[in-house]
Amino acid sequence: MIIEFAPLVASYGYPAALVGALFEGETVLVIAGLFAHRGILDLPLLIALGAIGGAAGDIAYFTLGRRYGATLLERYPKFAPVAERVEGLIARHPELTVFGIRFMYGLRTVGPAVIGASAISWPRFLLLNALGALVWSACWVGTGYVLGEAAQRLLGKVIHIERELFIAAVIAALVVSIALRLRRRRLRAPKRSASM
Repeated sequence: MIIEFAPLVASYGYPAALVGALFEGETVLVIAGLFAHRGILDLPLLIALGAIGGAAGDIAYFTLGRRYGATLLERYPKFAPVAERVEGLIARHPELTVFGIRFMYGLRTVGPAVIGASAISWPRFLLLNALGALVWSACWVGTGYVLGEAAQRLLGKVIHIERELFIAAVIAALVVSIALRLRRRRLRAPKRSASM
């Protein structure tokens, strides 16, 4: 069975980019950037959707932090070290922390909740979060676009192996995602055993 990827991506690429950006979707945005390079998806629209999805996810976590604050940490004590790190960043550089939290490995989910529990106001958070999300989205979609350009220069016109490249990209994304999750678990394991 031959799957035509161009119509499939044209139909579902934009919603996938938006939803992917909601859930730490760097990989989804890179793949979307590859398709933007191919002319199947629109680059500026992808960047906007990635920014909207990324900002919306952080607003949700910020809202949880604002509403529940310390109660969240009491319920999930495994996040206490990350929360302390974010609190330290907020104390030293509040604006830069809000703007850049999504770029900091391991802080993307917990970070906005901790920021929500801080004294940073809603308007200040919304502005800095929107700017950070726009830069974040442009970086990852742009990375995919640049990779598409590099692949085209390296391989020539890749239209005849498009399906194979897509499958390889999805497999690579899954492998990287699984490897990062396993690494996070290994990093947490010694802390648990040390505290026993």
